[in-house]
Amino acid sequence: MASGSGSGSLMWFRKGLRIHDNPALERAAQSTKFLYPVFIIDPHYMEPDPNAFSPGSTRAGLNRIRFLLQSLADLDLNLRKLGSRLLVLKGEPSQVLFRCLKEWDVKKLCFEYDTEPYYQALDIKVKDHASIAGIEVFSPVSHTLFNPADIIQKNGGRPPLSYQSFVKLAGQPSWASSPLSVTISSLPPVGDVGGCEISEVPTIKELGYGDIEQDEFSPFRGGESEALKRLKESIDNKEWVAAFEKPKGDPSAFLKPATTTLSPYLKFGCLSSRYFYQCLQDVYRNVKRHTSPPVSLVGQLLWRDFFYTVAFGTPNFDQMTGNRICKQIPWNDNNELLVAWRDAKTGYPWIDAVMTQLHKWGWMHHLARHSVACFLTRGDLFVHWEKGRDVFERLLIDSDWAINNGNWLWLSCSSFFYQYNRIYSPISFGKKYDPNGDYIKHFLPILKDMPKEYIYEPWTAPLSVQTKAKCIIGKDYPKPGQFCYCDCFSWFLLLVPHDSASKECRRKMAEAYSLNQKLNGKVSEEDLKKLRRKLEEDSEDTKQEVKTKRMRQKLIC
Repeated sequence: MASGSGSGSLMWFRKGLRIHDNPALERAAQSTKFLYPVFIIDPHYMEPDPNAFSPGSTRAGLNRIRFLLQSLADLDLNLRKLGSRLLVLKGEPSQVLFRCLKEWDVKKLCFEYDTEPYYQALDIKVKDHASIAGIEVFSPVSHTLFNPADIIQKNGGRPPLSYQSFVKLAGQPSWASSPLSVTISSLPPVGDVGGCEISEVPTIKELGYGDIEQDEFSPFRGGESEALKRLKESIDNKEWVAAFEKPKGDPSAFLKPATTTLSPYLKFGCLSSRYFYQCLQDVYRNVKRHTSPPVSLVGQLLWRDFFYTVAFGTPNFDQMTGNRICKQIPWNDNNELLVAWRDAKTGYPWIDAVMTQLHKWGWMHHLARHSVACFLTRGDLFVHWEKGRDVFERLLIDSDWAINNGNWLWLSCSSFFYQYNRIYSPISFGKKYDPNGDYIKHFLPILKDMPKEYIYEPWTAPLSVQTKAKCIIGKDYPKPGQFCYCDCFSWFLLLVPHDSASKECRRKMAEAYSLNQKLNGKVSEEDLKKLRRKLEEDSEDTKQEVKTKRMRQKLIC
């Protein structure tokens, strides 16, 4: 048993990987002789998966795992400056915690509240165990500006489903009237760890991922120190902060992205969203004029809280079936189309460049995300949004359960946003921001010598131009339509131009919306099957036209 029996506190880090504005850490450090700061390597998220489509675990790509390890190393360094250190353990979190609580005779357990279903279930188990053992539990809401449960209660037990209603209900955060605690001078020492197996922050190799080679690494380095540095760089530019207006911004700007690039740090809690909010309010008070929600930077933090609140209050938020706020749509399950999109082989350079940036950096501008999500779902391929969500969930460093699902629901016009006729063009959208195609040439170097007049539609370049550019379309880089699949409901989508594909998608969306309206949202699986069959039958003429065109163009399938 640890010395100082009964006087120990355990601080369980999950998100909230920071010292500043960390109410759980502050409470854990109060009136205690020993403090045990713990992070548990959870196999649920971290177990290597050699069968996944990209290096990493079952649920996370290598960029996010590396970012997490960097964040943990930085947290350990900052804890050591305060006379403490991070204790890293491995295993199923509840079992590891139960063992540590007993071994160290802990009387106070502190951890940040988490709204994700996985942690909700885990935390109930942990709290029940602590209650039986007579251990005090403190689990404050500090990952968001507001407590989602409070907003839902104000709205009569249901989450507000529009941003405007959310903002009206939320008002000003209750904590915003006084300065946050952002510094800690010292922490109690770590007590005797007894027989618990403690390790240092592991490396990628030590976690079992081997020596992974990448030709380009993410420019994002994890940790609170980097987060505060980036925050200061943004906040110091007061004019930029005051004038920030989303959705404006250049999605093709990669050397200096047109946003704060703080989303990965907010996701892991390396940066407190509350502290960010407070810093922005300080800027606003000292400028003559500034933008307002929903387009301002504060507005972006409120969007984040909006999605957290809706996700927390909506059963089955992360799927179409059983999700009361989600339109029931007969998406196709064509895996080949999904893989072509996922692996940046659609033949549309703008789409493929964005997906390549996702693989390499684990991040891309929000408008770039919008365009590839639209392309996969209601714009061109009509693939289920859940499939795209899974790819983003794995590859994005800033992948966040509530926000990722919320954005895919939005961008597929399954919820929140219903103007399915508004579609991002895979050609003209990128060209508007980057007519020279510099972004494409950086992420798709095979096209670096393609003249700018053909860079967004290289299949239109004469063969002599392709030869000079050392890139033969259909051989060195895919041609839209090169991927020919036999699923009669969806195979032709890559065989026709964007205009034709988007027209077909609009028709399907209109039929699906009509069905949802007719049945008042209570659409069964059988109803979707019938609609799918009807759409297949209605597509026969279109498919025949495409086949005829294919024969004319002598495409080889």
